[in-house]
Amino acid sequence: MIELCNLTKRFSATLAVDNVSLSIPRGQIFGFIGPNGAGKTTTIRMLGGIIEPTSGTVTIGGIPMRTQPERAKQKIGFIPDRPFLYEKITAMEFLKFIGEIYGITDQEFYRRASEKLKLFSLMDWSDDLIESFSHGMKQRLIMAAALLHEPEVIIVDEPMVGLDPVGIKMVKSLFKKLAAGGVTIFMSTHTLQVAQEVCDRIGIIHQGRLVASGTTEELKREAMLQDADLEDIFISLTRQLQPPFSAPCI
Repeated sequence: MIELCNLTKRFSATLAVDNVSLSIPRGQIFGFIGPNGAGKTTTIRMLGGIIEPTSGTVTIGGIPMRTQPERAKQKIGFIPDRPFLYEKITAMEFLKFIGEIYGITDQEFYRRASEKLKLFSLMDWSDDLIESFSHGMKQRLIMAAALLHEPEVIIVDEPMVGLDPVGIKMVKSLFKKLAAGGVTIFMSTHTLQVAQEVCDRIGIIHQGRLVASGTTEELKREAMLQDADLEDIFISLTRQLQPPFSAPCI
């Protein structure tokens, strides 16, 4: 469902992402972890079609992002790490704006909007200005907006930032439910416990290179730490500075 082939991004003299290749099938939750400055957010922005790669390709559901960006983005729900919103409108008005972008009919919009607002415990504030929302409420609204057009792929950068424990538990449960229904989720996170609990596979990026990718058990074998948790595996693999892992491009 998601294919990254030799994905590379250079900013002047800085090589932010270096020849990353990944293949993520439908219905899988893929965790993307790495130190600060490793290239996680840059990769996510290329994956979502926000910035163009210097070289390499992004393909979403068989649709190339470079040549058919609108079609590819129709399949994506994008959740950034910071909820940038139009704060002088209400939550319902914001969702209406998003619905119009995706061509959702009025009748279908109100059904979906009400469903998503209830899901994220925002229905009682649907007619309140967004500027009155807490950070956690804004983050939940961004998630509601990202799911409004029922995407096949969700790309999320630090999904638990600003959420309280109840919100974190709800989002973890939601992601598992969506994946069970065939939605593919690409999730960047610093919270290694969340990655270990939720993700089917995990990729570790370091200095722009994908140094390892696999299930937790596969990463344990690669790090030669059979009884370790993900935190120990992460520290071991990033210290080793192994040659970049490369998945085949099909």
